[in-house]
Amino acid sequence: MHKYHLLLILFLFGIRQAKSQDTGNIEIGSTYTIHSSILDEDRSYWVSLPESYGNPESSYKEYPLLIVLDGSSFFHPISGMTNYMGRIGRIPEMIVVGIQNVSRTRDFTPDKIVTTRENDFGGGDNFLAFLEEELIPKLDQEYRTVPYRILFGHSLGGLLATHAYMKENTIFNSFLAIDPSFGSWDAETMDKKLEAVSPNSFKRYIYFATANWGKRNIRNRDRHVRLFESLNSKYDGVFPGKLEYFENEDHSSVPMIAFHNGINSIFDGYGISYRDVDNLEQLTQHFQDISQRLSWTFAPPESLVNRIAYSKLQSRNEAEKSKALEFFILNTENYPDSYNGFDSLGEAYELVGNTSKAIENYEKSLSLNPTNGHAKAKVDELKKKE
Repeated sequence: MHKYHLLLILFLFGIRQAKSQDTGNIEIGSTYTIHSSILDEDRSYWVSLPESYGNPESSYKEYPLLIVLDGSSFFHPISGMTNYMGRIGRIPEMIVVGIQNVSRTRDFTPDKIVTTRENDFGGGDNFLAFLEEELIPKLDQEYRTVPYRILFGHSLGGLLATHAYMKENTIFNSFLAIDPSFGSWDAETMDKKLEAVSPNSFKRYIYFATANWGKRNIRNRDRHVRLFESLNSKYDGVFPGKLEYFENEDHSSVPMIAFHNGINSIFDGYGISYRDVDNLEQLTQHFQDISQRLSWTFAPPESLVNRIAYSKLQSRNEAEKSKALEFFILNTENYPDSYNGFDSLGEAYELVGNTSKAIENYEKSLSLNPTNGHAKAKVDELKKKE
């Protein structure tokens, strides 16, 4: 991606406009504070909800969490990109949480380091404990979340993301380590950390991005490549991760393009086009493969399945029409609290001439949403014809 294209993305998605002539403020999130007993301080964080979160028809939906370190730098552009990519079905819709900094060197470094000047390095595990034991449980309580969590970190934040990935136990499932600062991990330190890696790490997905450091580039790249290749060699099979080098980006410019590529890498295949799905078995296998790679069950998105089903229902080919029912049924199985799923299934049964099944599913839709005027009208209409 050209740098000017990247700047356009940042402008479109990352800037909060303070005032609009007709509608007032445009806001991308809300700010909150939590007191951390672990860190013994108040911590601020920002939350951006998906566009569908407040829609009544989506009240049954639950969302993964994307935790963004260095929130003041990255929360706005990442929230915008995540919202857009979720809306078009490229990735799952997600709740984005940006963490504001107090001390980066304390919170993002996992190891104590002796330097000529006094430092506060080595608080990384405490900070992770704050995220995992205090903040995320609070988010789970206050929002409709699923326990699939992604950690994004750049530079020292990327170091912390890598450290969390390599820990035996963490509640995070995927990691975006963007040009991580491995300066404190010499060969001996890195070897010790690699020796301690447990099989649990390989149930997670990690994406590494490497920027071009000019004259210092070889050293930076070598550290990233060495870690990635060592992890890869320890895993028997296709390693659930990716390392990507950005020749035309430096340490400061790489985060947003790397986030775009990295989140797509995690959810590779999630945004399959409805046109590329021929039958139910193909779609089911496709999402089983994604789920196996990510060690988490991701069902085919309801909107995707609905679109596939309607495209087949409107076909002049009777065999294709019969396939449509399978897809509508799949949605009601995967999303049993979706009134729209049962409304659509009722419509499909009606179009294929099964009136009793149509009424049954319209009534189910009404039980989930008594204000569904379409389903009510259809039940009244079809009962008169019986």
